[in-house]
Amino acid sequence: MKCLFAAFFDLFRFPTGNMPLVRAQFDAFSKQIPLLYFILTTNSLAAAWTFTQFAPAWLAVYIPTALCTLCGVRCLWWWQARKQTFSDAYIIKHMRTTSQLAALLTFGFTIWGLLLYPYGDAYARGQVVFCMALTVIGCVFCLMHLRPAALSVTLFANGPFILFFFLEGHGSLKAVAVNLALVSVAMIMILLVYSRDFARLVESQAETRRLSDENFRIANLDALTDLPNRRWFFAELERRHGEATAAGAGFAVGIIDLDGFKPVNDTYGHMTGDKVLSEVGRRLSKAGRDGVTLARLGGDEFGFIMGDDPSEERLKTFGAALIETVRLPFAIGGSHAALGASIGVARYPDSADTPESLFERADYALYHAKRNQRGHVVVFSNRHEEQIRSHGVIEQALQAANFEAEMSLVYQPIVDTRTGRASTFEALARWNSPSLGAVSPGDFIPVAERTGQVRDLTLALLGKALRAAAQWPETVRISFNLSAHDISQAESVIQIIALINRSGVSPKRIDFEITETSISYDFQQARAAVIAFRALGLGISLDDFGTGYSSLSHVHRLALDKIKVDRSFVADVTTNPVSHKIIKSLSALCADMGLACVLEGVETAAQLEVLQALGCIYVQGYYFARPMPEQDVVHYLESEHKLPSRRRMGK
Repeated sequence: MKCLFAAFFDLFRFPTGNMPLVRAQFDAFSKQIPLLYFILTTNSLAAAWTFTQFAPAWLAVYIPTALCTLCGVRCLWWWQARKQTFSDAYIIKHMRTTSQLAALLTFGFTIWGLLLYPYGDAYARGQVVFCMALTVIGCVFCLMHLRPAALSVTLFANGPFILFFFLEGHGSLKAVAVNLALVSVAMIMILLVYSRDFARLVESQAETRRLSDENFRIANLDALTDLPNRRWFFAELERRHGEATAAGAGFAVGIIDLDGFKPVNDTYGHMTGDKVLSEVGRRLSKAGRDGVTLARLGGDEFGFIMGDDPSEERLKTFGAALIETVRLPFAIGGSHAALGASIGVARYPDSADTPESLFERADYALYHAKRNQRGHVVVFSNRHEEQIRSHGVIEQALQAANFEAEMSLVYQPIVDTRTGRASTFEALARWNSPSLGAVSPGDFIPVAERTGQVRDLTLALLGKALRAAAQWPETVRISFNLSAHDISQAESVIQIIALINRSGVSPKRIDFEITETSISYDFQQARAAVIAFRALGLGISLDDFGTGYSSLSHVHRLALDKIKVDRSFVADVTTNPVSHKIIKSLSALCADMGLACVLEGVETAAQLEVLQALGCIYVQGYYFARPMPEQDVVHYLESEHKLPSRRRMGK
């Protein structure tokens, strides 16, 4: 018995522990409440109008007027609240209030109908029964989403009438009472089934929504770092751009690229590389600030969007903090690896006015940072915009260029201090464009790399260099610079080897200069290219030594012949004790490893004297000769034989 009573009272409770269901019920029945009050009001006024000729005014006019006024007030409140958003507590409170008010109004209308019934004739009494039946059915259907209220209406309206008709004694009224009781039971069953199915539907929708949200999260989340992914980043960029455009505000886009990650990935394997990237993502997330969204764009590249119209100083400060965070050592097994980061940033609307061009400007700033200011933050500026326009002009001219006719080489000697003679000539590219005139290699080579023309350019220039070297003495070598694209693609390596074999120049007279940047681009392929070149008998030089990352690692792991020490160490060797010590140490290192060491940037006799005192053998710079055209190389070689060695070496 207690269980039955508990089950009965449970029907009148609200599922306050399931707020999605409560909100769904509230949203559904709140749209039907105005109809409920319309049904109550129209049926009550119809009955009242009929009974004005039978019943006293207090019963036929005043009571229905009061009840209908209350209904009108409630209807107006619900109509005004239909577009408002309420808290969970507010919704529960009003659902309970509505259920209580439904019970009170039902009780009030029922008592009024029972008091009105005896005054009328048979037709008037029939109207009372008809109106009450229609009203109850209409109100129950309007309140089906609010089960306690619907049950209250059914019981408080039909219960008294069933009892009243049953006690009247007339057989037809008893039949009406039984019929009404059976219909009430059926309505309650329908109400319970509908309430259950509605709850299941809401639960199913919630699960569908949860799965949809989870799928959306997975589709927009990078599984390795738990940061948003590239798709989300560009969607967020579009959204931020729309908001900033509408508000007349500014924001910034930044691209973060790790320096030195590829050697770590190649040395320790992809699993370790993934762990490093995961740690980078964690560090970046921890270093993020309010108003900044971070994402992984792919590989070892990350991005961020900063709102609130950040200044250049603020962007550089934030970027520097990210770089310092990344620069902390990474634990790898029993050792540690050090990475760096370079960042390019572009601001809206200063740098660009569309999301696509804004990202391109940030990417260009990153490119500039990687090439010229590695390990720093570069904010896109007007100067970069001028470079882009200049490079665009160069790109168009380069695509239309005849490499054989327009490209040329100049040669700068690498001198052996023991003999005072040139042991090698380094080939340096020059371009005299019909439309642009003389274009610096610092301008057109990066464009050729970006546009994919560098392979054809390399083959054309290498052919010219080999033809020139074929005219020199067998003792003089030729040194040629290769780009990252030349050694990162097996097809390019094969074409270069085939060109050398056709040239007739002994591979043992040829040196290829590669930079640390080109090695880091794809270390495994670079290593394979070096092995192939060395098997042919070619010499391999590591250019700009000391300016990149993991230099000693590259020296140790690659089959090198010589290293070229960057000119920045030679520039102040006569005045800076640190540069003096560095060159001394590098010379000793090369001697121990059996490598030749070339010092670049020698411009004065004083520099040469210090380098000779340190035991440096191979030097290069304006002190000996500026880069010269091919026809002057032979004259240079002839003239150096006419001078005593000590005079030539500045002694």
